[in-house]
Amino acid sequence: MTEFFTSGRSIDLVLLLIGLEAILLMVLWRMRRCPIPPLAALLILAPGSCLLLAARAALNGSTWGWISFLLLVALIIHLVDLRQRWQDWASKNSAKGMQG
Repeated sequence: MTEFFTSGRSIDLVLLLIGLEAILLMVLWRMRRCPIPPLAALLILAPGSCLLLAARAALNGSTWGWISFLLLVALIIHLVDLRQRWQDWASKNSAKGMQG
């Protein structure tokens, strides 16, 4: 069990599950059973996936440059997601203000 976690295979399993979750969310969205559009779903899942990839890289002895690149990508995607959510929230609140 120690080998499973120290080799990064546990992270591979979690990444596989995240990939399956992304596919499921997209299928459900196409069936109109999920309110989250595919791009929004990817923006939600991508930062965590990048963090997992950075952890896996660290476990496998990758260079600090590669690890820091993955962390930077996670931050950038997170900020894009945050900006998108903020804009959605602002537009919903301004629409409510016009109705009332």
